[in-house]
Amino acid sequence: MNSAPHKHVEKVKHVQKQVKSWNEKGRQGQMCTARPGWMAVCLREGKYKKTLQNIDVNLMDVIEVDAEKQIVRVEPLATMGQVSATLIPMGWTLPIVPELDDLTVGGLIMGVGIESSSHKHGLMQHVCEALEVVLADGSVVKCNKKDNPDLFYSLFWSHGTLGFLVSADIRIVPAKKFVKLSYKPVHTFSEVVTEFEQSTLKKTGNDFVEGLMYSKNEAVIMTGIMTDEAEPDKVNVISRHYKPWFFKHVETFLQRGEDYEYIPLRDYYHRHTRSIFWQLQDIVPFGNNFVFRVLFGWLMPPKISLLKLTQGETIKRMYEKHQIIQDFVVPLDTLSKSLLKFHDELEMYPIFLCPFKLPKTPGFLRCSKEDEIFVDVGTYGSPKAQHYHAYDTTRRLEKFVLSVKGIQMLYADSYLTQEEFRQMFDHSLYDKMRAKLNCSDAFPEIYDKVNRSARD
Repeated sequence: MNSAPHKHVEKVKHVQKQVKSWNEKGRQGQMCTARPGWMAVCLREGKYKKTLQNIDVNLMDVIEVDAEKQIVRVEPLATMGQVSATLIPMGWTLPIVPELDDLTVGGLIMGVGIESSSHKHGLMQHVCEALEVVLADGSVVKCNKKDNPDLFYSLFWSHGTLGFLVSADIRIVPAKKFVKLSYKPVHTFSEVVTEFEQSTLKKTGNDFVEGLMYSKNEAVIMTGIMTDEAEPDKVNVISRHYKPWFFKHVETFLQRGEDYEYIPLRDYYHRHTRSIFWQLQDIVPFGNNFVFRVLFGWLMPPKISLLKLTQGETIKRMYEKHQIIQDFVVPLDTLSKSLLKFHDELEMYPIFLCPFKLPKTPGFLRCSKEDEIFVDVGTYGSPKAQHYHAYDTTRRLEKFVLSVKGIQMLYADSYLTQEEFRQMFDHSLYDKMRAKLNCSDAFPEIYDKVNRSARD
């Protein structure tokens, strides 16, 4: 109801006015956005929302699509579902469209955004052409790789600790109608690793690469290409409410064998939304039952924000004790020992595997060589390992990922010490910009916003 793309400048001035007022009142207390913690897709809510100065950032629109420059300009609270619904009918798409509908542009830029096309395009930060930000002094600055590059590169992963993002120019590419998705089931651990590596490193033909592991020795490796042509009897509109959850559909190929089908592009992008990957099976255990899907599938999924808003303290504590929701990122050449470590510590499946290319650019992520390939290992659910303990297990995994020069995605529970955090992430440019922009009394440091101690 507050959509108003033509009022972008006016809305940015509203943010500036609040920040300038904060300055005029003597900079009393640090700032953060006023967006409630329960609206975020991540599991935890930040305690800092209750103690810091809340700044209203009501920016939720797709502002402009420039087909000539191949750029879409969007505000930070625009969601992936909203952006894909706008672009695809116009014949365009983002190079990277993270799977869940409610993920916001701001969260994916100031945090992290990955998708099954990331082995070609990198993370969301690598397809951004320019960022517009309101700084601690209330000024508004637009930066890119050439103009104010230090600010541009330091904003990614900064979690709103350098300023308030108010718009982003993101590269767009031509869209096609379908994704021809090929399913390759594998039945030994060595095949899982080998097939995934080969699919990721293939020079041509794979626009999308994803793996779903269903046990230590069984997985389905999926590769896809965008196409405008499709065999009519092979089209699968997976977004229809009565269709099986995507991860359950994929699992059937373990018995059916290798095959392919055509999925409408937008359906493919948001393939994990209806079942929130596989977390909905713990919330609505009968949700994938055929009768339920036919009669009530149109009600699914419940909004993550609604689940968080209505969640009682007892349920929260149960989630903390018995569930793990983590994305750990490891170099591709360590995938085999990483998967063995995750099996030993968690014994939990499915596991999400998504490769991405990391260009060697300035910023928060350490990269030892140009275009190094990493793999996001996503674990969401209830571990079956007898020795699982939320804190102890996570700490062992964090130390392992640190030892292989990997990365922990910071939306999840992080127990890293400040020293470990600075070892995992390169703070040199970030610290420089914090000092230059006089941020110390304006915003918390990243660590102070993402560490588990800062969250409910």
